[in-house]
Amino acid sequence: MNKGRLFIVSGPSGSGKDTILAELFKICPEIKFSISSITRDMRENEIPGEKYNFISKEQFENMIKHDELLEYNRFVGNYYGTPKEPVIKAIEDGCDIIVEVDVNGAAQIRKEVPDCTSIFILPPSLETLKVRLKGRGTESDDKINARLSCALDEIKRAEEYDYIVVNDNLFESVSELCNIIKLDRLKTDRNINLIEKILNE
Repeated sequence: MNKGRLFIVSGPSGSGKDTILAELFKICPEIKFSISSITRDMRENEIPGEKYNFISKEQFENMIKHDELLEYNRFVGNYYGTPKEPVIKAIEDGCDIIVEVDVNGAAQIRKEVPDCTSIFILPPSLETLKVRLKGRGTESDDKINARLSCALDEIKRAEEYDYIVVNDNLFESVSELCNIIKLDRLKTDRNINLIEKILNE
């Protein structure tokens, strides 16, 4: 059985990565999603185990101590991280798995899993990004400007990724992400078993 692959997806707030991934999983339900562990309080409308597992700081620090995370970060006093065991198990079981993570987390994961495939979701322009963030209607202008500043820092590191998807049109963006995954499945190192099977007939 061929091993599965790890795909990293990153992009600034407002780039639409959550929407793209939601559509991708409808088309490709066989792809697994890595659920992050976090220590902040659960927000309204969040469902435990859907995107995040909400755990205590003590539990998280124990995971750090026992090297149970592919990556982690601390922000405003809370920990955010990707548990190692579910990702490695999915790969060993032959399943593809997606980790949605920021640029710093992505850099950490590349060190742990060098043959992963990374995709960065870009907005078509900063103006479009600003319109999307304002359109949420949930944050002040100061917070929106802070997010835009953070987005610039993230976009500067987009060149670290294997692929770029510009989210100007949702249908096209989802299609491009699907194509990246399909092409990755055709790589020679993913089909060694097929080659050996034919040679041994």
